[in-house]
Amino acid sequence: MRASKRLIFETAADLERWPKILPHYRYIRFLERSRDRNIVVMAARRSGIPISWASEQIIDRSKLEIHFHHLKSWTKGMQVVWTFSDTPDGVLVKISHDLRFRIAAFTPIIDLVIGDFFIHNVANKTLRSMKAYVEAKANRVTA
Repeated sequence: MRASKRLIFETAADLERWPKILPHYRYIRFLERSRDRNIVVMAARRSGIPISWASEQIIDRSKLEIHFHHLKSWTKGMQVVWTFSDTPDGVLVKISHDLRFRIAAFTPIIDLVIGDFFIHNVANKTLRSMKAYVEAKANRVTA
């Protein structure tokens, strides 16, 4: 992404803004809220299919990382980490997902359906929309 690392990080950490800037997000409801830790219910759409999950968000400002721990639903227990790395072309933003399904025998089908069909699709849309938003904002600031 071609914007400052701080702008990208703060935008990604600001869940309240997500439904306004990420068109596939339906809502985010805060169950607990503080500067560096939130419990939220997140809801998005995957090709018109409504999905939702509960998650704990930890904002690590010293490392510039955002951690999510999924608390309920099919992705319960999943760990998600957003990282932000400087590159010669801008900032590389990665979303890493670690989903270990509770019933090992179902892991291959869960990886295919939940992982590939839902998680990766939503994450890719999130990154594309976030990129468009922060780059447009960065261009307005420098213009």
